[in-house]
Formats: sequence, C-alpha cells, structure tokens
Amino acid sequence: MYWYLWTGMLINRVGGFVALVLSLYLTSDRGLSPSVAGLVVGGYGIGGIGGVLLGGVLADRWGRRPTLLVAHFGAVVLLAGLALTDRIAAIAVLAALLGVMHSMPGPAFVAAIVDVTPADDRSRAFNLQFWAFNLGMAVASLIAGALAEVSFTLLFSIDAIGTLITALLILWKVRETRPRQHRTVRAPGGLHTALTDPSFMLFVGLSLLLSVVTLQTSTILPLAIDADGLRPSAYGSVVAYAGLLIVLGQLFVPRLIGRWRKGTALAVANVFLGLGFAYVALADNLYGYLIAASIWTIGSMIAAPPNAAVIAELSPEALRGRYQSVFYLVFPAASFIAPAAGGASLEHLGNWHWAICGALGLTAAAGHLLVQPARERRVAKQRAAERFEVPIAG
Repeated sequence: MYWYLWTGMLINRVGGFVALVLSLYLTSDRGLSPSVAGLVVGGYGIGGIGGVLLGGVLADRWGRRPTLLVAHFGAVVLLAGLALTDRIAAIAVLAALLGVMHSMPGPAFVAAIVDVTPADDRSRAFNLQFWAFNLGMAVASLIAGALAEVSFTLLFSIDAIGTLITALLILWKVRETRPRQHRTVRAPGGLHTALTDPSFMLFVGLSLLLSVVTLQTSTILPLAIDADGLRPSAYGSVVAYAGLLIVLGQLFVPRLIGRWRKGTALAVANVFLGLGFAYVALADNLYGYLIAASIWTIGSMIAAPPNAAVIAELSPEALRGRYQSVFYLVFPAASFIAPAAGGASLEHLGNWHWAICGALGLTAAAGHLLVQPARERRVAKQRAAERFEVPIAG
C-alpha cells in the first residue's frame, strides 16, 4: 500500500508544474500586468490555505481515499478549464479553486502513510517521501520550462493527464487506510484540538522557524546573488546543485541518523541550516554559494525524516488528518514571513541578515533539545493509552 501512495505522490509531483509557471502564463500569454498576475497567483495561494484545512478535516471524516480522489479528479477538471478558457475572471476563479484541490491531498497522503507504516519504519518512509518530492520537483521544473516555450495549453493538458493518472492509480490500488474503529464514530475534537495542543503547537512553532530559514533560498537568496554581480544562471546553478545533493544523498540519511533521538536529529539539522545560511554572508562568488548550499542542504536532508515522524507521533489516531492540516499551515505562513521580513532585513542590515538566519537556526536547535524530554513522555503516554483502547466494531 505504501508504495502505491509513494508512486502516486511522485507522479503527481512530476506533473504538478502549473503552479511553477502560472505567473509567467498570466503575463506573457494573457498580457496581464505583474501586479494583476500577482493577485491571481495570490488567489491560488489563499485557496491552498483553505485546501490544507479542508483536506485534513475530510481525511478524518470521509477517509483518506475519498479525499484523495475528490482532490485529484477535481484538479483534472480545473486544469482542463484553465486550458480552455481565456477570460481573466474565470482564470482567477479556477486558479483559486485549483489551489484548494492541489493542497487537499497533502494531509490525506501523509495520514495514509502513517496509517499503513509501523512506527519504527516511519522515519524511512518519510525519508523516501521527501526524496520523491524533490525528484518530482526537479523533473517538473525541467518539463515546465520546456513546455512553456511550446504551448501553455499543452502544459495544462499534460498536467491534467498526470493528475488523472494519479487519481486512477488511487482508485485502482489504494484502499481506505483510516483505522476501522474510527470509521463509524465521529472523532472527538477537531481542528481546535490540534490548535490548543501545547506540545504539538510548540513543535509547529519550531518548524515555522525552520521553514522561514529554509525559504531564504527561493525568496532572498536571489537578491544576494544579484547584489554580488552574479548572473541569474548562478542562482539556477545553486538551486539545481542543492536538488542534486538531495536526490543523490537523501536515501542514505536513515542509516546515518537511525539511532539518533528525533529531537537530537532535528537540532543537528537546524544547526546545519543556520550555519549554511550564515555562510552566505561570506560568499561573494559562485563557489562560495555552492559551499553554503552544501551546508544548508545537509540540514534539510537530516530534518525531513524526524520532522514528519514527530508529527505522526503527536497526532492522535482519530485526528491525524486534522493535525497534518494544521502543520501544513506552516508553509504558507513561512512563504509570507520569509520574503516580507527577509527583504526588509537584507535591505537595512545587509549581510547581518544572514547572521540572523544563522541565529534562528541555532534557536530552533536549542528549542528541539529543550522540549525533547517532555515530548517523548507525551508520546509514550499517548501510545500506552491507544494500546489499551477498546476497538469499536464497524
């Protein structure tokens, strides 16, 4: 079951390249100004926030499989609409709805992986998921760039075909994974349970710090590279190099950190991330930026498996989808904070901005070490309670 879910995620990510070129499509093909195009793309992002929350709730209420099917078949219809329409208002509405459908599967996919994977194997399972995500993104970027030069209609159509293949794979091979005892009884609590869970929200806060630092690569780093007089191709080389490191090295991470406590692994990861971005202050040529990318990419690789595993541990069995959806809000929040605060910081503080990024990484590392004992006690208590819970027939 896991490998069907993994394959579906990989196919979907390889085909999911519309979001990468949506702004280019709106400006070059539809003639919109950058500001109007930004509003439309922003609508896609707002739809994504709603989709994350909706996907988590539906994954717990309907089930993982129905949520995944609705999201993927819905995305196929919306992509077909984008390929056929030329009315700006319709494009804006379809883009926002597509943001909903593209974000809905995330919590359901991860909840399903947690359902079917034994606790001791989850770190490896999420490591493979992270590897597939990055491989898919790399391939999607190459395909999107090539297709955008040929035809945006063709681009939307191929994206729709990839999404349809994923939907059919789920329909054919993926059964419902939600624990049987929760299928006929409404789960106690809801989103507010996750939002008022101190241990979980503290972990979410630390993850937000990690995401804000990590997103410097796509928001502020291009400005630093440009300020050093390097060509845009230098930025592309740095991003491609980091992606290549992940594709080549991610599969070896579980063996490296297999015996580490999860909080320790996350602390080490945040130290590498902080040091990598702090090194940007010293970089003034391509080789310097590649060294920095090597350091922060090691941190990203180490962080992926324990990060996902901790979320799985903290999520009550009946509320896995909701907990995943609340965690997924970290990414749109970081997508706003990173460029908004980072741009002002770089403008007014110069290279001290990168020192601040380093400090944030070290702060998150210290936080993970401090909360690790309490979180481990919480997880042990929760596992004991679930072990003696009486199943409900149905």
